[in-house]
Amino acid sequence: MSDVNSPAPTADSSTADQAPGAGRRPRGRHRRRWTTAGLALGVPAMLGPYLLLSQSESHAATVDPAGYSRTAAAADPLGQLTVSQVTLPSAFGYQEAGYNGTAQWTRVDTQAAPDGSVRVAWPAADGVHVTSLSPSFERQGSDTVVAGTKEVSGLVAHDDGFALLTRVPDTNKWNETAAALIRYKNGSAVFNKKLTGTASEDTAPVLDGALKWNGSKYGAYFVVHGAGGFADGHFGDKLAYVNDAGTTQSGGWNWGCSHNEGIALAPSTSGDFASLCFDDWRSGLFVSTGIGAPNEAPVVGREQCWAGYCGGAYPGSSGDLVKTSNGGYATAFASRGAASAVNNPDDSSGRGWTVTPKTATHQVTVALLKDASTPGSSVQLTDDPATDHVNVHVTPYGKSLLVSWESVADASCKDGTCTGKFTGTHLQVIDANGTTVSADQVVNARIAGDIATLPDGSLTWAFAAATPDYSTPLPANSPTTTTLSIAHLKG
Repeated sequence: MSDVNSPAPTADSSTADQAPGAGRRPRGRHRRRWTTAGLALGVPAMLGPYLLLSQSESHAATVDPAGYSRTAAAADPLGQLTVSQVTLPSAFGYQEAGYNGTAQWTRVDTQAAPDGSVRVAWPAADGVHVTSLSPSFERQGSDTVVAGTKEVSGLVAHDDGFALLTRVPDTNKWNETAAALIRYKNGSAVFNKKLTGTASEDTAPVLDGALKWNGSKYGAYFVVHGAGGFADGHFGDKLAYVNDAGTTQSGGWNWGCSHNEGIALAPSTSGDFASLCFDDWRSGLFVSTGIGAPNEAPVVGREQCWAGYCGGAYPGSSGDLVKTSNGGYATAFASRGAASAVNNPDDSSGRGWTVTPKTATHQVTVALLKDASTPGSSVQLTDDPATDHVNVHVTPYGKSLLVSWESVADASCKDGTCTGKFTGTHLQVIDANGTTVSADQVVNARIAGDIATLPDGSLTWAFAAATPDYSTPLPANSPTTTTLSIAHLKG
């Protein structure tokens, strides 16, 4: 039976474990997705010339585009990397505080159209900007500014434009924004479809979502806030299907994981899109493909969770779920693991779990699914309890998978998050079965956001060229830049 037929926990109270004294932000704030796509290869003694980022005294280094002029690197199996820059017409705040004030990258979504052109979506004060690039990564005209929108929560690139999952102003009992799918063709908006509202009794103060396209319909998966009915005041998630004319399609659900602490979605050629969610009540990562969130959803992994937090973490609560070359799926996340996991005896619903984590720090974990609904094995790529690991991503790379993460050494952890010294971005290639193909390599820039696969199989993404400071919580004001670096990795 799906959660839509059972009461959800309150937004600020859950039967899940609570961390005493945890600095939790109100729901709708802590769930902002913060990811920045970036990569610059530079492994001394292996890859030759490499890119440098200087650590500043502040919480993020000053962006230095000159340090990123076109550069080649690479040793097999990673290939050759080039990096160029695009000047932005408005300031981009590339970091913001996450849970307990920990610095997280602002999400930049990079996607490739079938013709090889690229779209990059990034938020600014006047709305979400979509920057179009040629197949050679040169700017194509001015940005398309989707005025008044907030949050990049998913992007699909088409030859004639793009589709964007974002938030728009709305009138409702909570005075919150609504989720919207907006389609642009040839420079003009052709539909702006709200996905929440009075009829469905929900709002979207934050999305933390994913948008995928299978050639005939979009799947939009995102967080919702109940605004009436059984879910009034509670937080869950929603999956909506819409065709390219803006017409709602069958399938999906209005209320799923509650509370949803992490979303991942992959398109299917027909039927339900593959989906995963971190659920703080049932404490862990679960398969939600085609079923929303029934009480017995297949378990990918148990994690210690409480209202507003889960020890298994996608970057900014938005993760990667990708098809593997052997017909399965893979997802990667920062995991604290489970030393023990038992039903919570104080939860009369039977849904709550009590999980004791293995480590205070997060380790890099890749979970493999046999198909869209069946969990398989998991592979842990790091095993260093003194080092925290954040901003974990996975993307197809030929027949293999490229996994990336950032390391935080000398970690001091409290209430689920850690502070420490940033010690670099790491890359590792594994095969579809989780077997290591390349050694863990430390690189000199970021890869903390959506990565696009180009028609020739190479990868591209956009990022702000700055070095994070994880030693203390991020100040209230995000650092900004007016330059994005564009990386291209070709095997």
